[in-house]
Amino acid sequence: MFVAANRFRVIPAEAETFERTWLNRESHLHEVEGFVTFHLLKGPQAEDHILYSSFTLWASREAFEGWTRSQQFRRAHAGAGASKPVTLGPPQFEGFEVLQTIGAPARA
Repeated sequence: MFVAANRFRVIPAEAETFERTWLNRESHLHEVEGFVTFHLLKGPQAEDHILYSSFTLWASREAFEGWTRSQQFRRAHAGAGASKPVTLGPPQFEGFEVLQTIGAPARA
């Protein structure tokens, strides 16, 4: 398993625009082999930004890298950055190989 995450430092006055853009876009992730799950996370607020992260889980690093080279990736990111800035700089990518997974027990 592979975790791919991007951290975004969103300008507080632009948080609503940032969230609306993410929540209303077509991601095309479900069309790509090896995709497991996606989460958009909202974190703490600092004086100059609110921290957000896009978090995806992939079957493997190779599956994630395939996504980044895919037509679906290009469609999902078309127009990114075309409007006025809503973040303090570009996203910060973080990629992780999963070493251990502990799940909740199944409940009857």
